[in-house]
Amino acid sequence: MSIDPFRRLAPFIREYIYTHGWTEMRPVQVEACKVIFETNAHLLLSSGTASGKTEAAFLPAITLMHEDPSSTIGILYIGPLKALINDQFVRLQDLLTEADIPVWHWHGDVSQNRKKKLLNDPRGILQITPESMESLFINKTVMLPNMFGDLRFVIIDEVHSFMGSDRGRQVLCQLDRLSRFLHAPVRRIGLSATLGDYTQAEEWLRSGTDRPVVTPAVRLGGQRIRMAVENFYIGDDGPSQIGKTDRKATLDAKSRANKSLDEYVFDSSRGKKCLIFANDRGQTESIVASMRSIAEARGLPDIYHVHHGSISASLREAAENAMRGWRPAVTAATVTLELGIDIGLLERVIQLQSPPSVSSFVQRLGRSGRRGSPAEMWFALSEHNLTGKENLPRMIPWRLLQCIAIIQLYLEEQWIEPVRSVKYPFSLLYHQTMSTLASCGELVPALLASRVLSLSPFQWISADDLRELLLHLIEIDHVQKTDEGGLIVGLEGERIVRDFRFYAVFPDNEEYTVKEKSTEIGSIVMPPPPGERFGLAGRTWEVVEIDARRKVVYALRVKGKVTAVWHGGAGDIHTRIPQRMREILFENTEYAYLQAGACERLRQVRTLARHSLLDRETIVPLGGNSYCIFPWLGTIGFRTLKRCLSQPVFSEWLSIKDPCMPYFMIIDIKKGNPSDVINQVISFGETAPVISLMKPEEAPQIQKYDQFVPPNLVRKAYCNDYLDLCELKNLVGAKPDS
Repeated sequence: MSIDPFRRLAPFIREYIYTHGWTEMRPVQVEACKVIFETNAHLLLSSGTASGKTEAAFLPAITLMHEDPSSTIGILYIGPLKALINDQFVRLQDLLTEADIPVWHWHGDVSQNRKKKLLNDPRGILQITPESMESLFINKTVMLPNMFGDLRFVIIDEVHSFMGSDRGRQVLCQLDRLSRFLHAPVRRIGLSATLGDYTQAEEWLRSGTDRPVVTPAVRLGGQRIRMAVENFYIGDDGPSQIGKTDRKATLDAKSRANKSLDEYVFDSSRGKKCLIFANDRGQTESIVASMRSIAEARGLPDIYHVHHGSISASLREAAENAMRGWRPAVTAATVTLELGIDIGLLERVIQLQSPPSVSSFVQRLGRSGRRGSPAEMWFALSEHNLTGKENLPRMIPWRLLQCIAIIQLYLEEQWIEPVRSVKYPFSLLYHQTMSTLASCGELVPALLASRVLSLSPFQWISADDLRELLLHLIEIDHVQKTDEGGLIVGLEGERIVRDFRFYAVFPDNEEYTVKEKSTEIGSIVMPPPPGERFGLAGRTWEVVEIDARRKVVYALRVKGKVTAVWHGGAGDIHTRIPQRMREILFENTEYAYLQAGACERLRQVRTLARHSLLDRETIVPLGGNSYCIFPWLGTIGFRTLKRCLSQPVFSEWLSIKDPCMPYFMIIDIKKGNPSDVINQVISFGETAPVISLMKPEEAPQIQKYDQFVPPNLVRKAYCNDYLDLCELKNLVGAKPDS
């Protein structure tokens, strides 16, 4: 740059930097200024958590808008979570106190009065979720030119959380649709702390535009990391001898791990600012209920909180405020605190069970280690006690192996899962077709097709595909054909589109609001009958009354602990992870972060694996006609293998008994040689069409609106996006494609 980036910023921004004691601009901020001030390119910023990415995006963009004010909203910020938007909203208000640039946030928790003020004077910065953006398209269509006509920048936070999902594709559709109301093309800025493949992220960010994307190379000091992994047994039976391991060593390990997982987590977080990450809401509820019980028994204060999507906004805010404070506080959370909400100086992250992916591990690790302190993450894993009656695959600590594999893939290679492309998002096609008709009114088929098929996520979808969808929607009265030959939303379609849940493309459940008198606690999907108990917000509640019409459960807080259950998938596992798990079994590496119980458990399973010849065989005999296949494939490869073995050509001589995705599959051999199975599968995968893996008329409904998509299109999407015959080549232990 011709001048210092700091000098190029608006005067009120420089004053803000001075008054807040910044000694210098961070590397990511300097590089962002270069791109924003000196080029017209889109910008992708990828650097660690707390590296200053948010300010790097906003400071130069606000400077340009200050120098040349926009007549409408000038900066649109799209965030994945309401809590993240609320956090950024407060930070921006502080920054813009001295400037004539208003900042607005818009989501379900924002008052109608605030929204009306924005609509009356739409300028400045708008922070919004994709769902609220969809609502604007449908309900405020005529206002969109006045709101966004002079838009200059779109900032998309946590890009990695959008890529590869229907929600991310929805965002791209919205940006394409928004471009029709703009006086000039806008620049996009993407932010993320967790990207493995910058090329993929750049392609995603530029979708539907001709503008290049610049990703500055930001050099940061090497991050110091402290980690500890411990493994626990659960259940009443004692540990058993495993393979030919030393029983005394097993008992010693059990003695060292005699402290329960809950006590371990309690002691590891005591007196600290600590986040406990769980992979589902039920785990967060259970661990906090246990923490509170232990604290009460020891006469210690209750400093525990729960933070997930079914907790009321007030309780989530209480958890966030507690984490920002200076006193010790512990919050158990799902992905809602995985992203970049400011929770101050965090001393430790604890992960229950293995994180679901390398990406999630990196994101969660980055929540600690701010302001020069090391990033610190402890893992608490558990498995059921072994009785000695388990078969071989049930004796393997899969969670422990997966956790080590995820850690090693990042430490050794900085590898993060690439985003799997989806060619046929027909559920989203339904959603955007109905949204377009709802916002535009009557459209002739050709104009509707041009508007929908021009959206960048639908580049692989043909006009014939859309025609088949529209004919089906007319048949089920989601779309109606007018006497003039146009298309409008039909009566059944109105029922779907006018429901607020339509704005979201991810599946939802009908939830009941839980109240203690007039105070909202959160929500549950299936309330138990009056008199029975359930867990929510880390506490136990007894149902007093259910108002079915208003979907409200009135409950009374009681003592005790019950299991809280939420249903949900764990997401796909990439093939690289199981194959690294296999390598861990047969290498002699000692991992310094393993604590006593985990270290002993790994030693045991390595001995077991070698005695069982798992380093040589993919199919291992279990006794009689039973065999176990260890495919070392990811979720998609395992799903494809299972379908292959279910085909008539295989079902004549084997049957599947016990598949445990994606780790192992137990089969019974009826006839033939088991050693030929893998070769036959690979041969089948090289010659058979993928459609042959599906039963006639089978149409698996996976995405939210698949139920309204013609079965033929659902089958087409499943074959192309959820199965992959090429994955089968990895069965023989070859290194998978990245």
